[in-house]
Amino acid sequence: MPKTPSPIIIEPYNPQWPELFIRESSLIQISIGHYITVIEHIGSTAVPGLAAKPIIDMLIGVKSLADSSRFVPHLEQLGYVYVPEYEVDLPERRYLYKQQDGEDSFHLHMVEPQSLFFRRHIAFRDYLRSHPESVVEYATLKLKLASEFGSDRSGYTDAKTEFIQSIERKAMLPED
Repeated sequence: MPKTPSPIIIEPYNPQWPELFIRESSLIQISIGHYITVIEHIGSTAVPGLAAKPIIDMLIGVKSLADSSRFVPHLEQLGYVYVPEYEVDLPERRYLYKQQDGEDSFHLHMVEPQSLFFRRHIAFRDYLRSHPESVVEYATLKLKLASEFGSDRSGYTDAKTEFIQSIERKAMLPED
């Protein structure tokens, strides 16, 4: 049954988000650790001071996506829902989500760590962590778009794309 869209809620930064990441990543590590090379906290909840949807995004580097059929069932036992249809647009990623009280609480993005997807997401997070002016700009944009798009998550996400890509370009420039 498809999820009923709820309004996009952007909350002030919550200092508990890193702890939620640590606890959940420990459960995942115990369950499928032998398939994993690294688990990173990404997305807005990984950037101190940044307002965000209260969903912990996790970027999981796996040794091989060919092992998906082996590790996905273990994640489903932890309460994750696998969404294979997203692989049409992003074949290099396996996406799963977990809900609490009917709302998404965790998103897993599972990729091979040498992928561009992995490098882009780490670069974006790290750039924001070291550029407070960009954090303010991004938070302002997200609050405006959440108000503008209501529960239209794709519209909200699409409207953030230009900003995100501009940060990724800056973040991935080679250092002099």
